[in-house]
Amino acid sequence: MIRPAIPLLAAMLAAAPFAAPAETPVRVLATIGQIGDLAAEIAGDCAEVEWMMGEGVDPHLYRATPADVRALDRADLVLYLGLGLEGQLADVLDRFADRKPVSAVGGAAFDPAELIREDGAIDPHLWMAPALWARIVPPLADALAEAAPGCAGIAANAATLAGQLAALDRWAADSIVTIPEERRILVTAHDAFEYFGRAYGLELVAIQGLSTESEASVADIADTARLVAEAGVPAVFVESTINPRTVEAMIAAARDRGHEVGIGGELYSDAMGTAGTPEGTYIGMIRANILTITGALGGTPPPLPEDLAPWAARHGLD
Repeated sequence: MIRPAIPLLAAMLAAAPFAAPAETPVRVLATIGQIGDLAAEIAGDCAEVEWMMGEGVDPHLYRATPADVRALDRADLVLYLGLGLEGQLADVLDRFADRKPVSAVGGAAFDPAELIREDGAIDPHLWMAPALWARIVPPLADALAEAAPGCAGIAANAATLAGQLAALDRWAADSIVTIPEERRILVTAHDAFEYFGRAYGLELVAIQGLSTESEASVADIADTARLVAEAGVPAVFVESTINPRTVEAMIAAARDRGHEVGIGGELYSDAMGTAGTPEGTYIGMIRANILTITGALGGTPPPLPEDLAPWAARHGLD
């Protein structure tokens, strides 16, 4: 599909008629599913929540489309992370901010000292650590309460969600600690797991940096293969939004060094899984990653905690 350049989108924005505020349930549009799914949990029946970037979409490379402009026009509330994640989409969001509520939920949710930086850029992959990602629950609840002031369930739903994310974080930690200490090395295609590694005590190795806008170099692949071979890493991981060829090339380079390493599975990093599946939710994507990483590196995850039983039952996992 040919995507229009930003100047064309600007012209469309200037010409597009803006709808009057919607009746409840309010229409909420998020940029990424990791925000949209939490917003839907908090809003309940008070909002219809959609998100722009679905399964397999890389937000680092995403460009707004005419369909996005129409969705933004229909929305009563727009939610995005900020912190550099949305890239070229940020210009489009700025134009809508003059005409309707557009909330950067990452703006004040995180202590600057907690943010990881690489070459001066903020690492935006905060959702990889559930305890950290839970910080966006209060600003999401505030934005939703303002958009739907007649909704009485938002505060209670937000409290329930915060409890579930705390339970998810504890379960993740209890799972990762079962991996033998010498195997706690997570090798991925790009550098999306730093917050995850910091939260759960994993050494992180990535072939590419924070963004996927450029290809990994031959030197990047060779350096990663050397480390994998020297450390005897048993498994490396591909990502749902990135072509696996870079990881496959690294595996071949490790084999040339005399070390056989397999693919431990596919991880969700920049996007959640298929809509309508457990992995198509935020809790589900983290659960899937924990199960995949723990199993491939030699650990045994415990059962999900009781606080997550309602979520599990809702998604057929009980």
